[in-house]
Amino acid sequence: MTSLNPQDLAALERAAQLLEHPGLGELISRIIGHPIQLVARTLPPGVFRRIHEACIKSIEAALRVALRTMQGKPAVRSRFLHNTLATASGAAGGALGLVTLPIELPVSTIIMLRAIAEIARKEGEDLSDPEAALACVQVFALGGHGGGVVPSEGYFAIRSILTKGMADATRYIAARGIIEGGRPLLLRFITQVAARFGTIVTMKVAAQTLPAIGALGGATINYLFSNYFQNVAQGHFTIRRLERRYGKDAIETEYARIAQKYRL
Repeated sequence: MTSLNPQDLAALERAAQLLEHPGLGELISRIIGHPIQLVARTLPPGVFRRIHEACIKSIEAALRVALRTMQGKPAVRSRFLHNTLATASGAAGGALGLVTLPIELPVSTIIMLRAIAEIARKEGEDLSDPEAALACVQVFALGGHGGGVVPSEGYFAIRSILTKGMADATRYIAARGIIEGGRPLLLRFITQVAARFGTIVTMKVAAQTLPAIGALGGATINYLFSNYFQNVAQGHFTIRRLERRYGKDAIETEYARIAQKYRL
């Protein structure tokens, strides 16, 4: 194994901290004063179907934006601006309830995707590369492991699960350069990302449907939601940058050592 220099080791430490602790569910639970997982279980069965449909629509929209990003350099905007826009969309969701989800979630997801793409660019990703563009969308699945739960559902485990679907989607896009007509070949990747994204969205929706939350609480939760995925993106693209320098196996081994203390 190649030893990391002190600066890169510190960057990996920070990435592990962002990816492993704390999870979004814990942050939301602190705000609402109840374990959000218990609140989510009280949602009617029909709500889960609507969340799943909204997640599919949102990831499809994010994928289209990611592919358009490949065609030109993304506009540079601050993290504060992205969080402000996401917070505003969350205020509408909190005020009007579940009825706004099919509209609000794709909008907030696209806002977050643009922030994720900017983080990726700063970490040296070439967003004209289909694999890098899909890695931006992949962030929405990586957030679904919740941070510091069981090791089998850790960051590298989820990346491994997504490998084939992402590779197939990358090859298709590299060959065609477009998403139109490619839904059957991209469906595996979209479905995998949306399924894991849905675990986080369910917690968000559960919190926003509480009677006491309203617009202000909805805005706060969407701020946490946006900031959480930007933290996941920062950790993810830091690791990808280090992998390009040291190799994936070396970084995964060192990450496992560092992450263990956060899981404990």
